[in-house]
Amino acid sequence: MSKPKVAFYWCASCGGCEEAVVDLAENILDVVNAVDIVFWPVALDFKREDVEQMEDHEIDVTFLNGAIRLKEQEEMAKLLRQKSKLMIAFGSCSHLGGIPGLGNLWNRNEIFQRAYHEVSSLEEHNGKHPETHVKVPEGELELPEFYHTVHALNQVVEVDYYLPGCPPTPKLLLQAVQAILQDNLPERGTVLAPDKALCEECPRNESKPEKLLITDIKRPHQVHVDPEKCLLAQGVICMGPATRAGCEALCINGNMPCTGCFGPTSKVLDQGAKALSAVASILDYNEEEDIQQVMNKIADPVGTFYRYGLPVSMLQRRNLAKTKS
Repeated sequence: MSKPKVAFYWCASCGGCEEAVVDLAENILDVVNAVDIVFWPVALDFKREDVEQMEDHEIDVTFLNGAIRLKEQEEMAKLLRQKSKLMIAFGSCSHLGGIPGLGNLWNRNEIFQRAYHEVSSLEEHNGKHPETHVKVPEGELELPEFYHTVHALNQVVEVDYYLPGCPPTPKLLLQAVQAILQDNLPERGTVLAPDKALCEECPRNESKPEKLLITDIKRPHQVHVDPEKCLLAQGVICMGPATRAGCEALCINGNMPCTGCFGPTSKVLDQGAKALSAVASILDYNEEEDIQQVMNKIADPVGTFYRYGLPVSMLQRRNLAKTKS
């Protein structure tokens, strides 16, 4: 019996999901022995042409990490979808849009203006920024188009399963691979992590007061965080109430608040709105002025409540009507 053919691909992301594969440690040997990796350009010498020459659905499963920021990334996502039986959105960026999705607060022109003209560290301000076609003595160079809007993977192609996290934990990745090998996957469209809030498995859950009320909001560096006490009870914003479990509470165990990388449960329509509602509900004030004064202490509301999921939220982006892609 032939081994399942597996592909890995990296779009707009930091590379942490690729590291998650390596973080399987000795278990990676079992995975490598059980599957045939037919495309993994970050680690092995594969080219786009190798995929183009494959038959449709020849790849059993593709793990694609990263958001869709460039035309080339959209092309590769569509090509791999065509060649794969299963497409897995691997990590927060492909699942939700991720950190790159915060680029939806601006359009392409604004981003280029900042990156290539205004950043103080630039040695030369020559007024140039990337163009899709550039003539050089050797001919014409073509760069992939930089889209105005960052998309999650399922906004570009059909996705069969989602493996959440920034990055997914080795435990979740190994469970997913084993489920594929054993043909024991749940119904398509499932997020391969527990469908309950992180608070339910948080090691500090029992320390949360029965009636949780706060009078101030603090950032982690502004306070000595008690490692035994609920972070929200200490006035530190934690996305646990609005975030899916399954991460093994790694940030909490590191004495840092959850930032929401596993995305919402199936019962939550908008993760940011859910988290904002949770924080607003525990403010021990009645007057609008007092509430506003405390909420003003949140330095970056969008980056706090929509850090990983802006492209798939009800907001999606700023000034959507002014962009074409």
